[in-house]
Amino acid sequence: MESPTKLHLLAANRIPHYLQGTKDFGLFYKGEKADLIGFADSDYAGDQDDKKSTSGYIYLLGTTVVSLLSRKQNIVTISSTKAEFVVATTCACQAI
Repeated sequence: MESPTKLHLLAANRIPHYLQGTKDFGLFYKGEKADLIGFADSDYAGDQDDKKSTSGYIYLLGTTVVSLLSRKQNIVTISSTKAEFVVATTCACQAI
């Protein structure tokens, strides 16, 4: 930020208080074995203005969503196959 104000400082000071109050929150899983499953997909040139594709993936641990993403790709791909490679790479990085 180029010129933070006193209001910004007050808002930033609330973050540690919020984290302190929510430190016991989280995702809780029962003792049953759950598999991690991921799905990924993209649409080719879905944005008519800049011809960028949209990537999306979801990871499930059992029946619980643990990671989810849907966003426009940073690059313009020249085929639907390359758009799928971009989302597959992003999805694999998230899995690792």
